[in-house]
Amino acid sequence: MMALVERGLALNPSSARGWFLSGVLRLWSGQPDLAIDHVRRAQRLNPRAQTGAAAHYSYVIGAALFLTRRFEEAAAELVLAIHGQPSFPTPYRYLAACYAHMGLLCEAREVVARLRTITPVPIPDFPLPLRNPVHRELYLSGLRLAVSETT
Repeated sequence: MMALVERGLALNPSSARGWFLSGVLRLWSGQPDLAIDHVRRAQRLNPRAQTGAAAHYSYVIGAALFLTRRFEEAAAELVLAIHGQPSFPTPYRYLAACYAHMGLLCEAREVVARLRTITPVPIPDFPLPLRNPVHRELYLSGLRLAVSETT
């Protein structure tokens, strides 16, 4: 997929969608700093993005910041993502994990409670796209901590 997106960006370097997709793939492949760079480029190319697209930009940036352990910055982006797409569960999961790792367990508990209104499954029961095992464990350990605080 990355080779296809890179080829598309070589053909059209002004494609906001291409840069966003590259950012998503970089996030999943364990390159969070590059993910942030690529999604920020997409934002610059599409500054008037509709609410949904802007929320997805914030989600990917927030998730990437989370994986680099920049939890405060991540939380701010993830809150924006949730406001823009309140029915999309993934930013809630990252935000709960983020708060848990920050030691903000009351806030993590509140996010999990809100997440449960969207899905009965706060911890994903499907394979995660995160290829880096350290990133995957950071995410899951934060979620486990947040969920254990709500039971």
